Amino acid sequence: MNPLRIFLTGPDRPQLADSNEIDRLYKRHRLRIMLAITIGYGLVYTCRLALSMVKKPLIDGGIFTPVELGIIGSALFYTYAFGKLTNGFLADHMNLKFFFAFGVLISALINIGMGFSTILWVSVLLWALNGWFQGFGAPTGAVALTTWFSNRERGRMYGVWSTAHAIGEGLTFVGVAGLVTLWGWRAGFWGPGVLCIVVAGVLYLVMQDRPQTLGLPRVADWKNDHVSSDEDRKEKKESTWAVQRTILKIPAIWVLALASASIYVTRYAINSWGVLYLQEAKGYSLMQAGGVISVNTIAGILGALAFGFTSDKIFNARRPPTNVIFAALEIIGLLMVFFGPSDNLMFMTVAFFIYGFGLTGLVTSLGGLFALDIAPKRAAGAA
Repeated sequence: MNPLRIFLTGPDRPQLADSNEIDRLYKRHRLRIMLAITIGYGLVYTCRLALSMVKKPLIDGGIFTPVELGIIGSALFYTYAFGKLTNGFLADHMNLKFFFAFGVLISALINIGMGFSTILWVSVLLWALNGWFQGFGAPTGAVALTTWFSNRERGRMYGVWSTAHAIGEGLTFVGVAGLVTLWGWRAGFWGPGVLCIVVAGVLYLVMQDRPQTLGLPRVADWKNDHVSSDEDRKEKKESTWAVQRTILKIPAIWVLALASASIYVTRYAINSWGVLYLQEAKGYSLMQAGGVISVNTIAGILGALAFGFTSDKIFNARRPPTNVIFAALEIIGLLMVFFGPSDNLMFMTVAFFIYGFGLTGLVTSLGGLFALDIAPKRAAGAA
């Protein structure tokens, strides 16, 4: 038996006849899955952002220069982007229980390894591998949302899931900053690594494969919330690989990819260098800098929820008008950060709140929700 087959989605089971049991199982698993992809993915962010919190100690200790840290950090971004693409296509075929937990476990072990590395090429290699395995998370969430939640729920549920970004960033900028302040830069890697080993175990216990593998009907049938019947019949007839290839022919998907890449430039510029920028350019301590940027936690949670509600309820699931509003807020926040007074901590905190609110709303849409609206449901991970 091929051991890799455990990663593949299981066969469909005969559908349960008891409607009450179907309702019970759906409600139970949907809650658990939503908690797993939101809180679990948020905690996994600590293993992606740990490097951001240890840059100044590494520079001050003469271990790496700013240029070398830039090389290490860039290695993750390139492999993360490539990993999201390839792992997205894979996630549509995978048992999410194994797939997500495995990616988190390897990322955790890599972070522990980073705590021992003071050699440039080793750190570049480890951080590049970390980017690849971090790319398991977003496709898992997208596939889980489309297989366990219906069309009419998507905006709000995607908004809830998108709070994971803010949860992880806030925990990193406060929690990991505390570890580094107390025990040095190595603890900034070891702490997230140990945490995410535990998270991987919990995800394995909580996540589930597709509803049909548990004897449940498709969520569209359970909720009576179908796409057009012609599209539904066509999608059922084609293989998953064939459905995935169709998204490459949708021009809007490519436009969204470019727009998402642009948003991620500002997002990771702040995530990767924001703490060091506040320390060097504004004169803040590590805890002050981490505390100011951590307001992204609250702002991001509110922004993601507000985007989902606004686009679903006010604009009737139309994403573009909401995108414009949140883009304007992000730009205003960034202008306040870079041109505002350095000695006014409250002003800078408000600036990062506005930035985080606008950015996370845009990430909710351009980072996946808009693509899920357009793409076939069986190609959610690829989209």
